Amino acid sequence: MRSKRIKKILLWCLGVTALLAIIALVVSSFYMLNFALEPMRRSHQEAMERFYKREPESLKVWVDSLEKNKVLRDTSINVEGRGKLTALYINGDSASNHVAVLLHGYNDRAESMLHIAYIYNHEMGFNVLLPHFFGHGDSDGDHIDMGWKDRLDVMQWMQVANDMFKGDSTQSQMVVHGISMGGATTMCISGEECPAYVKCFVEDCGYTSVWDEFSGELKNQFGLPSFPLMNITSTLCKMRYGWTFGEASSLEQVKKSTLPMLFIHGDADTFVPYAMLDRLYNAKTMGYKEKYIAHGTEHARAYTDHPEEYTQRVKNFVNRFIK
Repeated sequence: MRSKRIKKILLWCLGVTALLAIIALVVSSFYMLNFALEPMRRSHQEAMERFYKREPESLKVWVDSLEKNKVLRDTSINVEGRGKLTALYINGDSASNHVAVLLHGYNDRAESMLHIAYIYNHEMGFNVLLPHFFGHGDSDGDHIDMGWKDRLDVMQWMQVANDMFKGDSTQSQMVVHGISMGGATTMCISGEECPAYVKCFVEDCGYTSVWDEFSGELKNQFGLPSFPLMNITSTLCKMRYGWTFGEASSLEQVKKSTLPMLFIHGDADTFVPYAMLDRLYNAKTMGYKEKYIAHGTEHARAYTDHPEEYTQRVKNFVNRFIK
């Protein structure tokens, strides 16, 4: 009788321990989901201060002139189920139908892409559109979609940009260029059926998938394996936001990409690991591709560290396809 009683107590203790472990995992998963996908809103002023600290003085002079002369303007669209999405834009040469759609990174704003706008607008005379992603900048949104649902929002922006800047032509000629999460979004767009006015893509330090990026950060920041926390968190993301970490895959989208693409990555990048570059580059088996490795460069600093080389590589690539 005594042994049966002890056995029951042990089973009860094991059951309670298992239940507490499950509760702890679910709570941790909710925390991880909120930690990863809760927007950190920055004001225009905060974004500009960050930009000026990072980029050379020549860019500050150019951006100041844009704002002083009211050349940097804003616009918006309404997307069903997403609300109001906003963007900045800069007109290029009056006769040009060339357009660059520039996509910013995680928890950032469109202003963070003004150094790339400098290449396209100041150096090349392009019209430029800089969208704020859902949950970023002045756009609506209570969470971050890591580029996955954003790819469809940006495709609507691409149509808006075509209509805005095609001029007397039947259509514009467009490049989509993104950095970090914007690079991942660019690759996700490349796997969709794109309009004829889209001529090429430039992706800078985008990740292979949200699963790969989050599992890497889970290990780096917290020393934890992906299983089972990532699995539960991904399921919660599906229930709450309609997508999983695995399906949000730039790698799978690039496999379907047929248009030209320039891949850029710093070989000292540990946030979006440099090793992801070759996986992405090798996954693109259709259409023209190039690779530019920024030596000694950490995450999203390729232009900052190598402005002249970066500019020349981008200009040489884009000018092959937009004339």
